[in-house]
Amino acid sequence: MKKSTKSLGEVNASVSTNSGSRFRRLLAFFGPAYMISVGYMDPGNWATDIAGGSKFGYSLLWVLVMSNLIALLLQSHCVKLGVVTGKDLAQASRENYPRFVNYFLYLLAEIAIAACDLAEVIGMAIGLHLLFPGVSILMGVSITVFDSFILLFLLNKGIRKLEAFIISLVLLIGASFFIELLIAKPAITDIAGGFIPFIENEDALYIAIGIIGATVMPHNLYLHSSLVQTRSFDRTPKGIKKAIRFNTADSAIALNLALFVNGAILVLAATTFFKQGKHDVVDLQDAHQLLAPMLGSTLAPVLFAVALIAAGQSSTITGTLAGQVVMEGYLNLRLQPWIRRLLTRLIAIVPAFITIFIMGDGATGQLLIFSQVILSLQLGFAIIPLIHFVSDRKKMGEFVIPSWQKILSWVAAVLIIALNVTLVYNEISDMIMHSENPILVSFTLVPICVFCLLMLFYILIIPFVTKDRSHGAAGFHENYQPLILDFKSDLARIAVTVDFGTSDNKAINKAIQLGNKNSTLILIHVLESTNAVVYGENAFDLEREEDFQKLKQYQEQLQSQNINTEIQLGFGNPKYAIPELIEKNRCETVVMGTHGHQTIKDILLGSTIENVRHSIKVPLVLV
Repeated sequence: MKKSTKSLGEVNASVSTNSGSRFRRLLAFFGPAYMISVGYMDPGNWATDIAGGSKFGYSLLWVLVMSNLIALLLQSHCVKLGVVTGKDLAQASRENYPRFVNYFLYLLAEIAIAACDLAEVIGMAIGLHLLFPGVSILMGVSITVFDSFILLFLLNKGIRKLEAFIISLVLLIGASFFIELLIAKPAITDIAGGFIPFIENEDALYIAIGIIGATVMPHNLYLHSSLVQTRSFDRTPKGIKKAIRFNTADSAIALNLALFVNGAILVLAATTFFKQGKHDVVDLQDAHQLLAPMLGSTLAPVLFAVALIAAGQSSTITGTLAGQVVMEGYLNLRLQPWIRRLLTRLIAIVPAFITIFIMGDGATGQLLIFSQVILSLQLGFAIIPLIHFVSDRKKMGEFVIPSWQKILSWVAAVLIIALNVTLVYNEISDMIMHSENPILVSFTLVPICVFCLLMLFYILIIPFVTKDRSHGAAGFHENYQPLILDFKSDLARIAVTVDFGTSDNKAINKAIQLGNKNSTLILIHVLESTNAVVYGENAFDLEREEDFQKLKQYQEQLQSQNINTEIQLGFGNPKYAIPELIEKNRCETVVMGTHGHQTIKDILLGSTIENVRHSIKVPLVLV
């Protein structure tokens, strides 16, 4: 693991927006919002939309529209925060809140990402099961472990390749539901009635909150503020204004496409199930099975399954990226990308696998809706800091949001928090009344909920009363210390790792340049054979003898040029043997030749340099 000062450092400012024709420069800004939009049409949305459409017809369409408007407003704030400050939401929170608050916010963000990934895992597994009946849902859940590596592969190809992959999946989802609507033929007048605000009962409120949670996702706020930084642009007032304008336009197009998909799912459920008296369709599998007989088309269920797989695949990519953003932002901790992806996926897979194994396939529908409600409960903790940051003139300068946006943003935040408080109160009251042990519920869940509510108020109020305070420990690095310059020291003992390959020549020459006539080169080679791993220094085989002779040849050649040279043979894993030899021989610096492994080779063969540089206390020079 290593520290990073840039959000998603491997692709930060990797896309140029200053070259080519005017149209190409405009097009260069388009992409981040489409990666965000897939979070607005993931399998969790499908579950809440289908449940809402089958139970309450078109009456919750207005919730979708309201959620989309809130999403447009909040995502535009993310654009401004990322473009103007060069920080994502997690990094900004880390700089402005005390450490214990950041740990709390980080924990909630990880829970939100795990809940989101849970929906994608289940959705992908169901989609595979529907399209290929021989693949069970449990088997589908297991298969989703490997799709995390698709992200790793695409990200190494560049952010534009990843965006192109996501956009193709989004278009596939949109086209699938457009065809399904043509088959279903919903009545326009009935759809229009769904835009009148109305909540029928507590069940409708539960689903409405799930729709809001499924639409306005906390992890999207973190991710969007990071992805806009993948564009390289002139950091002048004019260049920043252009970047904000084009990224906001990108958001409007992408999120309205997401609104169409969500609206199409709800309308399809209302037309196909609600009107036919099927009010209990909350499961994606039930929806798939009923589409063919009710619509009279065998194409509809196939399109449904294909779109579901596309939605799950695209959403899991953005979810794992968001996990990387929040970990780096809040903890200033960066894991190897493939470890981060796999960790995020396993956190989601384990509860999904256990739940389905114990409760059966029928639990997937309720599990999906529950995951979206969990997301909605996290929203306030992401929205409040975001509004604070983009409303602060000291941080945003001339790009601070106008008063009307502040008012609308706070109204949206209050609305979401009020709905969530109502939901939690109703759920806990119901649990206490119907539980066999109400005292246990009262003394466990109630204190947790009260603590979360108090933290929410703290996060809301603290920026108002501490505007002039800064949390110095929240920076990316340790506090600045003046340099202590040393002009007289010469390197006496320089270690050089050799593997008898093409990189040795460059490494040894670089070591000679670093030293002087009195310096000593210590040539280090590590024997990695099975004998060396098992027996260490007691390993005597042909490979040891050959490698020792090669070291002797290097030493003789260097000594013939009056270069002081020592040789050291290590045994076992180079990651551990090299640091031990460096310390044992009192080396003052070490020169290593890079091996050129990439992605899969590093996974299979390992990266020695990364481990060595974290294990030594002397400078490391790479050639």
